[in-house]
Amino acid sequence: MIRKHTLGGMGAGFAAGVLALAVSAQAFAGTVTTDGADIVVKTKGGLEVATTDKAFGFKLGGRLQADYGRFDGFYTANGNTADAAYFRRAFLELGGVAFTDWAYQINYDFSHNAGSADDGYFDEASIAYTGFNPITLKFGRFDPDFGLEKATSSKWVTALERNAVYDIIDWTNGHENGMGAQAMALISNYAYVSAGVFSKDINDVDGDSVKQFNARGVFAPMAEAGNVLHFGASFAQRGLDDVVGADARYRSRLGMRGVQTLGGNDAGANGNRAVFGGSNAANQFWDNDTAWGLEAAWATGPFSLQGEWIKRETESAGPQSDVEGDGFYVQAAYTLTGEARDYKMGKFDKIKPANKQLGAWEVYYRYDTFSVDNEVAAVNTTFIRQADDTEAKVHNLGVNWYANEAVKVGAMYTKAKTDKITNRAGDDDGDGFVMRMQYVF
Repeated sequence: MIRKHTLGGMGAGFAAGVLALAVSAQAFAGTVTTDGADIVVKTKGGLEVATTDKAFGFKLGGRLQADYGRFDGFYTANGNTADAAYFRRAFLELGGVAFTDWAYQINYDFSHNAGSADDGYFDEASIAYTGFNPITLKFGRFDPDFGLEKATSSKWVTALERNAVYDIIDWTNGHENGMGAQAMALISNYAYVSAGVFSKDINDVDGDSVKQFNARGVFAPMAEAGNVLHFGASFAQRGLDDVVGADARYRSRLGMRGVQTLGGNDAGANGNRAVFGGSNAANQFWDNDTAWGLEAAWATGPFSLQGEWIKRETESAGPQSDVEGDGFYVQAAYTLTGEARDYKMGKFDKIKPANKQLGAWEVYYRYDTFSVDNEVAAVNTTFIRQADDTEAKVHNLGVNWYANEAVKVGAMYTKAKTDKITNRAGDDDGDGFVMRMQYVF
C-alpha cells in the first residue's frame, strides 16, 4: 500500500530521504515494486523513481569531471609551462515526468562554469511539453541547438574539449543565463528538426534584451549504433544593435581549457585565451551576428568519422569593419575493444563496455582549423595580433577508457599552430596535455 502525506508533513523528510536513497543507489542495483505495482525504484546509475504507468517519475543523477592539464608556448603569455587543476563540470541533475506529458530538467553546476552568482549556476532549468508527439515544446534556461558535437552530451563527447572552431561561435550554443522557447521533432530516429528563440541576459541601451534565433535540421538514413550516416545543418542569428560593449570577439582556448576556466586553478594572468578578431570595446557598436554550420558523420562498427564546417559574420554598426571567420574540424575515432558508439535523436551517445573487467578502450584524432578576417592590430597583455587574417590549426590525439558505464578516464595531447598572432613572447605554436577522471550517475 502507498501512503499519502501532505506537503507539510513531507517537507522536512524529503531532502534526507532523497540523499539516503542516492547514497544507497551506489550499493544496490535492481528494481523494487510495491504491493500494488504502482511504483518502480531503479538504483542502477543514480536514483530513479516512477509509476508503472509512466505518468509520474523523477531521476536524480549527476556528473563529475576532474581535469588536470599542462601547456606551454602559445598557450601562455610568456611561453613557459603552466598547469591547471579544476573541475570541468560538477553537476547535480534532477529530471522527471509529471502528468504523462510534462517533463522537467534541472542541472546545477557546483563548479560554477555555468551560470553566475546573480543568475544561479544553472546549466539547465527547463520545462517541456511532449503531448504533441512527435513535437516537443521546451521552455526555460537551456543551451540553444547548434551543431553535432554540441548536441552530444559532455559526458560522452569523444575529445575532452569540443573543437576549437566552436569557440569562435560560443554565443550560438550558450544560454548566457537568459531564457528560451524551442520546438523540436524527432521522426523515427531518422530525422530531427528544431527551432528556438532566446532572450539573452544582455541588454541594449533601453534595457531590451538581446534576441537570438536558432534552427537545426538532421537527416540520418542510417541511425543505429555501429551503422550511422548523418547529415545536418544549423543556423543562428542574434541582434547586437544598440548594445554598449557587446561581446563580438572571435577568441579561442585552442583545446586547452586550463588557460582560463572556473572550478579550480587555471593559468591565471599568464593564460593566453587569444582574441583572433572582433572586440568587446564600449566604443564599438555592432549589428547582426550570424552563424551557419554544416555537419556530417559516418560510423561502421567500432569506427566513426565526423566533421563540421562553420562560418560566422558580424556586421559593424560603427566606424570599424565587419568581421567574419570560418573553419572546420574532422575527427576519427576507433574503439579497440570493438564496441560501437550509440546514436539517437540526431547525435552520438555513450559507449557501453562489453567486458566488465577490461572496459572499453577508444582512440581518436581530431584536426581543427579556423581563420578570422581581421583588419585591426592589437597588443594585449597575453597576445600580439597583426592587422591581417589570423589563423589557427590544432591537432588533438587522445585515448579514452570506459571502465564501466559510470567511470571514464581520458587523456589528450594537443598541438596548436597560429599565423599572424602570437603570445607576448612571440610564440606561434604550443603544446598541451590534459587528463580527466569522470564519474556519472
